[in-house]
Amino acid sequence: MSSSLFHTLNISRQDILGRLNALDVTSNNLANINTAGYKTNRSNFQEIFSQQLKEGAQLKNTQLQTAQGNLRDSTNPLDWAVQGEGFFSVTLPDGTIGYTRDGQFGLDADLKLVTAGGYPLIWDGTIVDGMKDINISQEGKVTALDAKGISVAVGTVQLTRFPNPSGVTSRGDNILLESDASGAAQVGAAGAENYGTINAYRVEQSNINIAREITQLKSVTMSIKAFQQTDTMISQAINLRKA
Repeated sequence: MSSSLFHTLNISRQDILGRLNALDVTSNNLANINTAGYKTNRSNFQEIFSQQLKEGAQLKNTQLQTAQGNLRDSTNPLDWAVQGEGFFSVTLPDGTIGYTRDGQFGLDADLKLVTAGGYPLIWDGTIVDGMKDINISQEGKVTALDAKGISVAVGTVQLTRFPNPSGVTSRGDNILLESDASGAAQVGAAGAENYGTINAYRVEQSNINIAREITQLKSVTMSIKAFQQTDTMISQAINLRKA
């Protein structure tokens, strides 16, 4: 096999590996269409150059798209949606802090506010036995009716933002983590400058653009098929030469 053909096949190999990784990203986006607060990921490719010659392309990284998702109404008073910038902070099993836009909370056996995945919300309040009709203001002030039916303040939920929110990394389970690219987490009051508001009885839907993702899926699939057909043609040519 000539060195030029080997070189071409090596470039094709790099390209197809990158496309397969991009296919995983797109498939994961489509799988999370109905995941509350999910933020789509975009594949970023980078051309590879060696001695001023193009050596193909590789998937350099994925980038979180932090555009606002649509808010839908809910009948659950513990469905809280952020409108604007900011994340809810939660405690992870290893004690570190994770961040999420999924505000579909519930109360666990210890009356802690937790996400659907069971991660406790970080806030400065406490829910005690007998309280009901828990509610939250746009500024994050949480109230509830006590055992006597009196409305009492039970705490405040703050939001967390990042200098570069698209730089956070995914942990899975709709949980994001701080990274060097995102910058240090900044905690502030909901409704304050540069922080969004919290809306009760609302759920933020994923910000996935279905048409765009399907188009991307078709494009990546066609690219992979083209590489496969090229490989088949080269194999046939080699076999004909050997015959």
